[in-house]
Formats: sequence, structure tokens, C-alpha cells
Amino acid sequence: MGMSSTEMALVETIEGQLQEVIQDLYEISVAVYAYQGLETSDALIHKIKALTTHLADLSRTAPHLPVTIPPEIVEYVESGRNPDIYTREFVELVQKSNEHMKGKTEAFRAFRDVLAEEISSALPALREQVDRVIRETGGGDGGGGGRTEGG
Repeated sequence: MGMSSTEMALVETIEGQLQEVIQDLYEISVAVYAYQGLETSDALIHKIKALTTHLADLSRTAPHLPVTIPPEIVEYVESGRNPDIYTREFVELVQKSNEHMKGKTEAFRAFRDVLAEEISSALPALREQVDRVIRETGGGDGGGGGRTEGG
């Protein structure tokens, strides 16, 4: 699902605004480091005003960004943790869940096949319907669902 050209333009605008804020912060840190009293205070004041303006621009633009960040990730980052670790842990959790679901699916498939064999053995008149159910539930290869014939 891609972004429209309007959304891409908004992302680029916000990216530019973030770069301005970062640049302002850098310039303020340099000005504070090189502060020499009244002779450099005007430059520092100017840089702080520029930062304030750029932050205001960003705060007006950012809410229109069509991106939602899950609150769990925000909390994770706010607590000082690396979001890459969150992603890795999430992927591992999904893999475990998928393996669990695959096991359940295979167990149900095996149960379906055993049940179908038992029904077909006990009630030969239903063999055609049992074979149809097996085919419609993704079982069999068109030849009786891999079950042994007879009974």
C-alpha cells in the first residue's frame, strides 16, 4: 500500500522541518559551547528563536502525517530501549505463533483424515460425501484424500 504524491510531499516537508530543527539544535549547542557573554548572546537568542519557529512549523505540519505508530513502540522508545529490538522480538513472537498454528492445522488435518476413514469404513454409503468434504477442506489429491481404500 503506497503513499499518494500528496502524502509523499508531506513526508518530505516534515523531513525538511526535522532537519531544520536538528540543525538549530546543533547550532545552539555550538553557540552555548562558544558563549562569551553579551557579545555572543544576540546570536544565541536568534538561534533559539529560529528553533522555536521551526518547532512551531513542525507541530502544525506533523499531525497531518498519515502514519500511526503503535503505542507499544512509543512506550518502548520512551523507556530508552531500541526499537530494532522490539521489531526482532515481535518477529520471533510471530514465528512462534505461526509454528504453533501450523502444528494445530496439521493435527486437525490428521484428525479429519482419520475421522473420514472411520466414517467411510463404518458407513460405506457416505464415502462419496466424505471424499467431497475432504476435497473441499483442502485434503486429498482427488484420489480419496490419501486414505487407504477398502473396508
